[in-house]
Amino acid sequence: MPLYEHVFLARQDASPQQVEELTAQISGVVTQIGGKVGKTEQWGQRSLSYRIDKNRKAHFVMLNIDGPAAIVAEIERQERINEDIIRYLTVRVEELEEGPSAMMRKADRDRDRDDRGPREDRGFRGDREDRGFRDDRGPRGDRPRRPRDEDNAAAE
Repeated sequence: MPLYEHVFLARQDASPQQVEELTAQISGVVTQIGGKVGKTEQWGQRSLSYRIDKNRKAHFVMLNIDGPAAIVAEIERQERINEDIIRYLTVRVEELEEGPSAMMRKADRDRDRDDRGPREDRGFRGDREDRGFRDDRGPRGDRPRRPRDEDNAAAE
């Protein structure tokens, strides 16, 4: 049977329990038609790149689905009807990814980096030259500041 990765975005004001119910509803549709859900990942609430239907954030959920193409058609039909789901995407894959997805690995990596602190991973910056005293520079780097009219009037 074909393998699919299905991701849907739920509205930002939906509670985590509502998102779990949506996930269970979609999984139920898959099993009713004769497929199976291999893995379910909730990526949590994330910021969107652009606003979708007045939502700046959304709850992301990914499902690994093993089943016929009729499953995808029925899932997408039900997601178009549901007002809590703002976007969805289904991609056919050759094989399902074992273990955590790239998004979950990224979240773990970000969490580890935050635990280390902001400066711990930065090395010595010996490759930079000394910038020197900055008051003699104008707003454009090394060019001297142009005298203003007030300066000329004071000098006279």
